[in-house]
Amino acid sequence: MAFQSGGQRPVPRSVPARPEARDYLQDYAALVQAVPFPSLVVDHRWDVVLTNSAFTSLFRDVGPHPTAMPGENFLRFVLFHPDAGTVLGEHESRWCLPMLAHFAAAVERCGHDHGLQAIRRDIAEDPIMEAAYRHGLPHWIRTVGESAAEPDGAVRPLLHPDPRWGATDCRVIDETPATLRDLGYTRLTLVLREARRPASGPRRPRRSRRPAGHLTVVPAPEA
Repeated sequence: MAFQSGGQRPVPRSVPARPEARDYLQDYAALVQAVPFPSLVVDHRWDVVLTNSAFTSLFRDVGPHPTAMPGENFLRFVLFHPDAGTVLGEHESRWCLPMLAHFAAAVERCGHDHGLQAIRRDIAEDPIMEAAYRHGLPHWIRTVGESAAEPDGAVRPLLHPDPRWGATDCRVIDETPATLRDLGYTRLTLVLREARRPASGPRRPRRSRRPAGHLTVVPAPEA
């Protein structure tokens, strides 16, 4: 998220052409910034339009990546960034598979979209990710139900870099008003919960970096 000179009001990454829509989004950006929990606004391909300071703080230790930064495209970050598992707890089962399901639904609706097609090509280039998408994902949906892919209301683990939060959970809440939805955007807020403390006392959570673009929870199909 960018800021205007003086660092006062956040500026959307993309601005609608219609003046009334542009004014609405700019004011909405100020609302998002005022929220104490990580919050983001995305379009149908999960390109990030707005984030707030709490979102930036959550992902502050994530290393650089040419195409999968959390503030650029959140779907790509979840699927392809090697540091995703250092922030998104139980990354593969609790974040990656639901996002793959959401992506599959988006492809069904907007398969002609060039941005979605580019993500689909990147999935196809990784054999394990492709196996997860083509074979593991349908099995996962049959097991947990299609509603598990919906972000609104889901409780998912996080590993926050701020020790005041540490290993915790968040509830994903869809806060999209009708006007924002009409512009083609969705707003999601990660409502943080109290940190989960082990019985032996506070301990910094173990954070692992996974190989770029690879899943392990869904094996390749048998020949």
